[in-house]
Amino acid sequence: MYRILLVDDEILVRDAIKENIDWQSMDCELVGDCENGKQAAEFVQEHPVDIVLTDILMPYMDGMELSHFLHDNYPDIVIVVFSGFGEFEYAKKAIQYGVSEYLLKPVTAMELTGVIQKMTEKVQQTRKEKAKMESLTKTSENYRENAQVIRSKTLEALVNCTIDIQKSLDKLEEMGITLSGCGYRVAVFDIDLYSGMYQLDMEKRQESALMAFVLFNISDEIVNRENAGIVYQEGNNRVCVLFQEKWSRNFNGRIKEICHEIQTEIRKVMGTEVSMAIGKWVKTLEELSGSHDVAVQALQYRYLLGGSLLIDMEEIHPVQDIDLRKSLDRLKEFLKSGKKEEMEAEFQSIEEQVKQSFAEKSRACMYLQQVIRVVDVAGEEVSSDISRIRDERKDLLCQVTAQKSFEQACKIVKEYILQVYDALTELNTSSGERQARMALDYIQKNYMDPNLSLNDICSYLNISTSYFSTIFKEVTGETFTEVLIRTRMEKAKELLENTTMKNYEIAERVGFADAHYFGISFKKMTGCTPTEYAREKRK
Repeated sequence: MYRILLVDDEILVRDAIKENIDWQSMDCELVGDCENGKQAAEFVQEHPVDIVLTDILMPYMDGMELSHFLHDNYPDIVIVVFSGFGEFEYAKKAIQYGVSEYLLKPVTAMELTGVIQKMTEKVQQTRKEKAKMESLTKTSENYRENAQVIRSKTLEALVNCTIDIQKSLDKLEEMGITLSGCGYRVAVFDIDLYSGMYQLDMEKRQESALMAFVLFNISDEIVNRENAGIVYQEGNNRVCVLFQEKWSRNFNGRIKEICHEIQTEIRKVMGTEVSMAIGKWVKTLEELSGSHDVAVQALQYRYLLGGSLLIDMEEIHPVQDIDLRKSLDRLKEFLKSGKKEEMEAEFQSIEEQVKQSFAEKSRACMYLQQVIRVVDVAGEEVSSDISRIRDERKDLLCQVTAQKSFEQACKIVKEYILQVYDALTELNTSSGERQARMALDYIQKNYMDPNLSLNDICSYLNISTSYFSTIFKEVTGETFTEVLIRTRMEKAKELLENTTMKNYEIAERVGFADAHYFGISFKKMTGCTPTEYAREKRK
């Protein structure tokens, strides 16, 4: 039986879900319903719950805060969020707090039933894995009692400062280990297969402890041979090395060589990849946790760069932010003008810029969101019929943020760009709509030129004036001159409303060489003079 808790501040929504879902057929029991996150948090502390279905916007504690609480305190609870909000910030937080499904309202009974069934399978899989892990833990208790494990636990406590440093040193000295380096670095080794980058079956998960044991032994042998430091195991899948500097020449380079040798040997013996991150140098044992934490954080770069990494944090300087505006502008122009090769090359350039910034996952996804927005804008500017393009965008942001690697996320975004490109090509090739939209864009960018003419636009588009006039009128319902004057007048209105510029200055700014003609044209279009318009709007 799977125990489900429903959280929504609207009683009608709660009642509808309670009545319209066949809980018994799915072997489920609705153990409670709460009207806000605060009540739900109190409920799970008193009652066992397997799955939480929660809205986002609620009083006292909202759905994201509840998800955060459950993620930190009850990690086995499966969370499903449903909301009327599809913004990226919500999706990003949902990923961060381990939400399994993010549904946009309204949610049908059939859709919710399908999600619940999928979540029960996830709960069942988790239960099986816990049972297997408990069994594996039981059988490995003898191993955990030996000196090797005691050494690992002592070093882990020393590095993480979880017990008094002197007590750790005394314990290590009893084992014949003395720390006497003039500097220290902590390197963290993580088997890529168990890092969350891949979907694993039960058999592979069960192998993780054995694989980590092999990684420990190979690392220990090589590090001891070089007299470079001490190896210890951290958790089930991770191995660490406490390097201590005893050599005066090129110890930094030697550390990387040792790590590379371990990677090569693991690949040869186990046929698997290991990522390694080397923390910064510290001078005292009290600072070891800082070196360790930096290394652990660096392993997150696998999302951006893929597996089998070897990162030295003395050499890496993450960029806080990157400015993609010029690249995005170029991408938009290439898409609008149908330049496929240039468009693909520009997206590849954006992908490389993000990788080189060493951004964390949420920021990398934000950059991809910027790309998606620019592609949408390009589609809107080129074609008035974007319904097909919008259909392709469904659930795109959630798909992007759900990927295990940046490479997979970029692949999805690139596919979307190509879909938009194909749709625009199909929409505009025969009708001439692309030329008309490009002309409108050209006018927006050059209206301030008093010499802007029909011939200029036709030269830009490389088509005849007669053909252009025909397609432009068909698409916009106006002539070139009408659109140009209307554009100039709209810009003039903005300046009259928001600045104290003189009429002749505004005339020059919007492309009129003659201020008197500007005044006549303005009155003809608006029914009043520029001065009268400004006086009225600036009140």
